Amino acid sequence: MTFATLLIQFLNGLASASALFLVSAGLSLIFGVTRIVNFAHGSLYMLGAYIAYSLIAPFGATILGYWTAVIVTAVIVGVIGILIEVLLLRRIYRAPELLQLIATFAVVLIVKDVALAAWGPQDLLGPRAPGLKGAIAIAGGALPQYDVLLIVLGPLVLAFLWLLLQRTRWGILVRAATEDREMAEALGVNQVWLFSTVFFVGALLAGLAGALQLPREPANLAMDLSIIADVFVVTVVGGLGSIPGAFVAALIISLIKSLCIALGDVTVFGVAVSFSKLTLIAEFVVMAVVLAFRPWGLFGRPPSMLAAASEQRDLISAPGARLKLAGFIVLAALVAAPWIGDDYLTVLLTDILVFALFAASLHFLMGPGGMASFGHAAYFGLGAYAAALLVKRAVPMELALALAPLAAGLGALVYGWFCVRLSGVYLAMLTLALAQITWSIAYQWDAVTGGSNGLVGVWPAAWLSNRIAYYYLTLTAVIIALLVLWRIIYAPFGYALRGARDSPLRAEAIGIDVRGTQWTAFVAAALFAGIAGALYAFSKGSISPETLAIPRSVDGLVMVLLGGLQTLVGPVVGAAVFTWLQDTVSRQTDFWRALLGGVILVLVLLFPQGIAGVAGQVGRRTKADA
Repeated sequence: MTFATLLIQFLNGLASASALFLVSAGLSLIFGVTRIVNFAHGSLYMLGAYIAYSLIAPFGATILGYWTAVIVTAVIVGVIGILIEVLLLRRIYRAPELLQLIATFAVVLIVKDVALAAWGPQDLLGPRAPGLKGAIAIAGGALPQYDVLLIVLGPLVLAFLWLLLQRTRWGILVRAATEDREMAEALGVNQVWLFSTVFFVGALLAGLAGALQLPREPANLAMDLSIIADVFVVTVVGGLGSIPGAFVAALIISLIKSLCIALGDVTVFGVAVSFSKLTLIAEFVVMAVVLAFRPWGLFGRPPSMLAAASEQRDLISAPGARLKLAGFIVLAALVAAPWIGDDYLTVLLTDILVFALFAASLHFLMGPGGMASFGHAAYFGLGAYAAALLVKRAVPMELALALAPLAAGLGALVYGWFCVRLSGVYLAMLTLALAQITWSIAYQWDAVTGGSNGLVGVWPAAWLSNRIAYYYLTLTAVIIALLVLWRIIYAPFGYALRGARDSPLRAEAIGIDVRGTQWTAFVAAALFAGIAGALYAFSKGSISPETLAIPRSVDGLVMVLLGGLQTLVGPVVGAAVFTWLQDTVSRQTDFWRALLGGVILVLVLLFPQGIAGVAGQVGRRTKADA
């Protein structure tokens, strides 16, 4: 590695930091005022790239035409942000944070298919910016002129936002709402107008970042999810709601990734270390380290204990006679299903059972435990990989199925020690970081995990090779696991866990070890997720890194919240509905994501308590009327 290489990579890192800061600043601004973690912010960034691609040609290839197209693109995306806020988010501002997150995830699905319909599936490479097509010679290397523009643009945008927030009436209102939204409302601040303008500015910044990225990266359908993980990391590391924090965090993360690229492969004490591969997890390692020592981020502030304790959670009612009767009927139907339906139904029901257990394990963590996890797929994947690796090493399938969940439990034993020291969004983001680190290991450890290709030939024992036989094994294992999990909820440990969730100070005062209880719950939830992962591996015959990825964790969140967080059978119902919808809709149309997103939005807006929650309310009303 030469000095010239290091310098060029450093400057490239500064250019990347500016682009990342633009998107992160918009998300920080929106969260600071509205308290919404907008999962769709990456979709606005993607739309910025696509819309700029379409506008640059009509506006002309001149300098004036090009930059006019970029500015118009940013304004259009800002207006789209207002539409999302007015038509959707305004209706759920009082809803729990996780429900808001799922609603914005539904927007991600819809926007992705809108982009697919409008621009097609192919990557679209935009033209290079007029007047900035050359490169500058620096220390024997070459730095693109366009990167110089981005390096300058980041600090300029930071200065503009500082002036906007510090020197204007609008900025004073934004800072007031960020400090104390309820007090600002009590003093007569028009929050409807304020929230809409904040969304406009935040979306405009995301759209501008997407348009500016077009000369460096083609517009493609993967831009939304590829950027949103990095943006979440920057926002959390900097401190939620802090614009300067987002700028500093973007610099730190981008420069560390550039340094990893510059170092390449290095031998340390005889051991070859590929730093270039670390770029996949560099930002998540940074976030994990920062949150471990400063849980609220570099420039953030500790959350108010009063605010944290203000959320009211209903107790999960024990199953009554009607619910038990319904359970027996469903169980009888599941037992008879393979003989009534075809092989396809058997495979679909196997998937539903596996994901029902996965969702139930996440529900145990989120409902009784009160700990939101954005990375629960890590334990699902650890169980799946452990089962596959054991079978590959000639361990009997039955023993592999029994031992695999222990790998998930060990992972949670380590990760949980860090996670239970945080709460709220910061806890959720740390689980995301740890899950991405796990995914990166699976993705790159070719010698053990098969790398991006995964592991194939992971089949059950001969006596379970028949689909119906394996279905009954899955049914038996899932029913037993669910009954054990539900029994834990109503055991003394379950009540202690709910006490730690609802009032940590009182729980500590009466002798409950809050962190120890939550840590134990973390490991227990992982064990059950590991069982689901092992069953999934043998049902598919293979396993790949996608099993550990962010979309799988989001699927689990959607299942839990669709079914109902404050119900016992909610995750099972949510898993069944979501898996069936995903399978059915994807076979009916190429634009299944938009249709699925629309269904999720309808359920979120009309049934915020979840499907099982609404059914329980109807049942109680009917019983009362009778």
